[in-house]
Amino acid sequence: MHFNGDSQCFPLYRYDENGNRLDNITQWSLEKFQQHYGDKSISRLDIFHYVYGVLHDPKYRKIYEINLKREFPRIPFYQDFRQWAVWGKALMNLHVEFESVTAFPLERQDAPDSAKTPKARLKANKVKGIIEIDTTTSLFGIPQSAWDYKLGNRSALEWVLDRYKERKPRDPTILKHFNSYKLADYKEQVIDLLSRVCTVSVETMAITAEMEKLAES
Repeated sequence: MHFNGDSQCFPLYRYDENGNRLDNITQWSLEKFQQHYGDKSISRLDIFHYVYGVLHDPKYRKIYEINLKREFPRIPFYQDFRQWAVWGKALMNLHVEFESVTAFPLERQDAPDSAKTPKARLKANKVKGIIEIDTTTSLFGIPQSAWDYKLGNRSALEWVLDRYKERKPRDPTILKHFNSYKLADYKEQVIDLLSRVCTVSVETMAITAEMEKLAES
């Protein structure tokens, strides 16, 4: 949804000017995977999931950290294709369907009602596992592993907190006519989103931990 020259996308399919669906995983690639693993049942979708799994492998990301910043990733043939495809599919479902996963059971604490309007906070205490929503509401019980799942150099939870913060626009025209966003109007949605992203983060780290165990065995 965001293509302004600073990002690239590698979808499973693309469409030509007539609306015909074309595979991005070529016949050559499909045959290479099938030949290497001696398995003619491997499909393009299996390969798509496999690649997504490999790209989340902590060992792979550490070894090729510098290369991945400079060039397209090169995909190795791991020993257990099916296991990596299963992990990739599970991760993809988590990340694509993050809004519909089960919310993590965080503990919510609300201060007694006050005559004053709560002041937006959206601050995290990683050590204590707490997120302050505003001056009256906080979320407790965030696992440490939830902070370890990162999008770029920030955790997914921190990304959500940053995007929903109230900011004062510098442009006077925007400030006067369009500065209408208030956290209070979206408070419950933000809490729900944080709970679901917490689930995604914890389950993602659990899968990558299994990847590390396989690498060590």
